[in-house]
This record gives sequence, C-alpha cells and structure tokens, in this order.
Amino acid sequence: MTTTANGDIELPQRTSAGKARAAALAAAAGVSAKPTSLVSYRSTGALIIIGPAATAAEIVKELPADLHCTVAIKESGQGASTVEFPKGVTVVREKVVQVSGHLGQYAVVVSAPPPQGGINLLQKLGSQRTHFDLVLDLADPPFLRDALLPFGYYAPRRDPEALAKALAELPDMVGEFEKPRFFNYNPDICAHGSSGLTGCTRCLDVCPAGAIISINEEVAVDPYRCQGAGACATACPTGAMKYAYPSAVDHLAKLSTLLKTFHASHGGTPVILYHDAESGKERASQLYERLPENVIPIEIAEFGSVGMDTWLAGLAFGAGVVALLPTAVVPEQVHAEVKSQIDYSRAILEGMGYAANPIILLEGDDDGVIAALSNEVKPVAKPAAFAPFDDKRTNLRLAIEHLYEHAPARQAVAVLPQGAPFGEVHVNRDTCTLCMSCVGVCPAAALADGEDLPQLKFVEGNCVQCGLCATACPEDAIRLSPRYLYDPSERRTARLLNEEAPFHCVRCGKPFATRKMIDSMTEKLKGHWMFQSGDALHRVQMCGDCRVREMFKAERQRPETI
Repeated sequence: MTTTANGDIELPQRTSAGKARAAALAAAAGVSAKPTSLVSYRSTGALIIIGPAATAAEIVKELPADLHCTVAIKESGQGASTVEFPKGVTVVREKVVQVSGHLGQYAVVVSAPPPQGGINLLQKLGSQRTHFDLVLDLADPPFLRDALLPFGYYAPRRDPEALAKALAELPDMVGEFEKPRFFNYNPDICAHGSSGLTGCTRCLDVCPAGAIISINEEVAVDPYRCQGAGACATACPTGAMKYAYPSAVDHLAKLSTLLKTFHASHGGTPVILYHDAESGKERASQLYERLPENVIPIEIAEFGSVGMDTWLAGLAFGAGVVALLPTAVVPEQVHAEVKSQIDYSRAILEGMGYAANPIILLEGDDDGVIAALSNEVKPVAKPAAFAPFDDKRTNLRLAIEHLYEHAPARQAVAVLPQGAPFGEVHVNRDTCTLCMSCVGVCPAAALADGEDLPQLKFVEGNCVQCGLCATACPEDAIRLSPRYLYDPSERRTARLLNEEAPFHCVRCGKPFATRKMIDSMTEKLKGHWMFQSGDALHRVQMCGDCRVREMFKAERQRPETI
C-alpha cells in the first residue's frame, strides 16, 4: 500500500502500475511549494441573531456564555414583545437593512429616518464596538446570498440540519484564526477595463464568495471574504489573477515530476484524477480500492483551482487522461466555468486530431466513475520536458506547441466556443478610420499602430478576446472571432489589419492622419456652430502645430472692440 500526495490515504500497489504510482507520489511529495502570506481574523464572540423572536430565544438558551448575543427581532406584533430572553442578551426591535463584512468585522445597518436612511446598529446602541464578530441570519432569504458565505456568517434558512451545524460551530468561532491568502493580482496585465471602458469580467462573474469588485479599470479582491475557490484564476485570460498556494508553477513542477517518475517506473499510461480537499477527498477515498492502479489521485485545494493550462500541461507531460471529480457542494458558477474550460480545451485538442476526450468530467455515480476511469488509455503524446513558468499564457503555449508537434492530424486553425481567451480581431476597412482608439485600450499589446505610418497591426498570440477594442471603436468596425492558430510563427508575427495613405497637413505638408479620418471629422463637425466658417474647417486639415499657429494668427488679426 502507498499513500496519496497528501499523505493520509492508502492506495493499493498490487501491479506494476500501482508500484509506479507509489514511486510517482513519493517523488511529487518531495517537490516543495513556495508559501503564501496569511490572512488573520480575530473574534471575541460578539454574535448577532437576526430573526423571529421565539426562535431566537430558544437558540440563545443553547449557546455558551462566551458568545455575547444581540438579537434583532425581525417581526413585529404582540407575540414578539412577550417572548422572554435570558439575562444579558441585548434585544432590539429594529429593521435590519444591510449586513456586510467578514469574521470579526460584520457591520449591521438598521433603518433610520431621512436623510440618513440607515445607521450602524452598535452605534445606535451607544456601544464602544462598531462591528459584530458573528452573524446567525435566520431570515429567508438571508441578507447575504453568495454560494460561499463569509466565515462566521450562518444562514440556515429553514433547514434544521444547517441550523444544528451552525449551533455546533458557533462556540468554536471565538479566538484568532488564520488562512492562506489564496490569490495574487497583477493589475498591469488585467483586461478588466481601460479608459473608462469595461472589458473582461470573468473573475467577477465566477467568484462564488462575492469577494471581487470592479474599481474603475481594475478589480479588487477582499482577502477576508475570498475562500480560495480558484475559479477567478482559472477564468482569467491573461494570468493577472493567480492562485497563490500552491502557485501554478509549483503545481506544474510537482505534476511534471510525478508523471516523469511514473513513466520511468514503467507503469504504463497514467490517468490524473483531480479532487478537492474536502468533499471530493471524502468521495475519492471511497473509490480508491476500486480504481485502476494507473489512476493517480491528486488533491487540490478547490475543484475550480486548476484549468486548461494545468490540464493541457498534464497531457503534454505524459498523462493519457485528466479526469475531474466534482461533488454536489461545488458552486454552480465554478462548475459552469470548469465546463467552459473543458470545452475550450477539447476544441483545441480536436483541432490537432485528438479524437478521444482526454479531459473528462466525472459526473455520474460511483460505478460510472469507475467505468470511465477503467477505459483503455493511450498516451496523448511523447512526454514533454519543458520547465513550467510563472505565466499562464506561456505554459499554455508550451503545452499546446508540444501537443501540436506530436498531433495525429494537424489543422492550421481550430474554431473555439464563444468566450474562449484566444482568437483574432477582424476590422472593417470601409469604416475603420485608423483613429487608434483600439490600440490605446488593448491590455495585451495585441493591437499596435504603424508608428510613423497610418497602419493597424495585430499579434494574434497576444489577444485574450476581452472585447475592449470593439467597445472603444467609435465606428463599430471591430469584430472578435475566437479561434486557436497553431503555427507559433504566425501567432507571434504582427499582421496588417488596415492601412491608408497618410493625409498631409495642408500648411506644412507633414503627414499626421488619414484621408478617411479627416473626411469623417469634417463631416461630423460641419454642422457644429464653431465650424461654420471655412477657416475653421480648413484648420481641421492641419497638423496640431500648424493648427495652433493658425488660431493665434486669427486671434491677432481680430479687430479690437470697445
């Protein structure tokens, strides 16, 4: 028997594959991961219960004395006023309008007369505190409705089991706590926005904890609300959002070592089985005795914390199949993002002639899972030897280029589903004025001007299909097309999307725009009251320097008025 990579579940090794798996897991366990910083919480046990008086009164009697309870009664009427609470419990009959925060820092706002509209409950009570540590929200619907609620916030609705679980956990939520900081964010390569325009919103759309917000052209992640679901990093097209522990480069280094050792130990073709560290681990442990011994379970923090950069690298490193084991507790938006990532990956693989599905989502019952993992497996490609980088796009490129090199039926291009982070930009030359608004907002340097020439260039390998260029275009001349162009040279080479002969300044002869741009500006401005004179429209055809000089000249020649 041998243990899994986390070291606490035994796996059989009755065959050569099982022995190779044991050697592979032992080798992978020796690959260290760079630690991440920690996020700290402090709770003194200040609990607010929001809900019906009778229910709250019964609950308070079950809680230990070190939880300092405040009850905000949700209903009004004679019945609520006759309910008796234990001594020391603060009872308020205020309308709660908002709850926000995290463990140790929950702000509860109650209604107040205009112009305030709302006031912090503790402030209204004259307390020296400003925040509660814990919240038991008995309202239906609750005030916070994210799929992953913040630590210290319990919303059992009308579920007796969920209420019992909350009452069992609350006494343990007093003290100081730490958790890893799950993410790193680089705003310099973020495609969320530019020049006041919104582009990519993938991380905001998939976060099940409501921990990510938009702040102008960037996003911000609340580290106290983040619970490490990982879908934000998986969905991020540029790598601006990264999973911090383990980092992608550390995970891929471990994966490379594991697969290299398995092959060196003559175990056949390995199958990677990803499962999360909680519910997935529990389910996987029940399957271990029945798994084929070439199946290598790998525990990850959360189901959504790995995506197609990891899966395709795993296939390039020598896995025959990458399988994903979800459970019922995976948030819906995380599950949907993983499915989308699988669709993108399969389209890329099919474009190279890989007919089978080497990336599978195991959504059936246990017997179906075992059957899917017991199918005959053939190696996808000769194992790659590239070293992983701390860059998502680079790892994807290296993995796909290796798989393409060994592809059974190469195509030049694969059409990808909508939303894929690869593709090209089409420009309508009839309407494009080469104003370069698209170049100014592109976060990935996929679009560039022609420097001294009126040209628009495009590097497909850099494009993340964020849509900022199409949003910024004043002529609605840009259309996105998701696809994968396999040829490395073509992907990295700038190609010409549009060009025109330059328009020369009518005064000094310097090229400064295009004929189409000048004609468009003239047409748009000729109805404006400031451009009713021929001189004003004539200045539109001048470069910036000449235009300024002409305006000063006209000002000097204007007769003085008394």
